[in-house]
Amino acid sequence: MNLEEIRLYCLNKKGVTEDFPFDQETLVFKVMGKMFLLTNINEVDISVNLKCDPDWAIELRERYHSVFPGYHMNKKMWNTVQFSGEFSKEDFFKMIDHSYDEVVKKMPKKQQQLLKEL
Repeated sequence: MNLEEIRLYCLNKKGVTEDFPFDQETLVFKVMGKMFLLTNINEVDISVNLKCDPDWAIELRERYHSVFPGYHMNKKMWNTVQFSGEFSKEDFFKMIDHSYDEVVKKMPKKQQQLLKEL
C-alpha cells in the first residue's frame, strides 16, 4: 500500500477533490467540500485520519493496535489508521468507504442528490 494507491482510490469516488488547505504536507480529500480523509504526505509509514461512526470507531480501536483516536481531530468521530499490515488492503479500503459514507449521510438531501447525479 502506498499513498498513490490511496489517492487514486479516493479520487475515483463521486464528488471527491484533493487539496492542501492547512499546509504543504497535509493532503485532504473532500466529498462535496467536506473532509473524509487526511494524511501527511511526508510520513514514511502510511497513516490517515478517517471519519467513523462512534461505536465502530471504538470497536476498531479495540480490535487493532494500529487504529487510534483521531490525531488533532474529534476523538469520538475520527480515527487515525496506520496501514501496518495488521489488516488487509480491502479492510483498509472499507474504512475509507465508511468515512466517505459517514460524511455523505450528514449532508443535506439536496447535496446528496447532486452527488448522485455526478
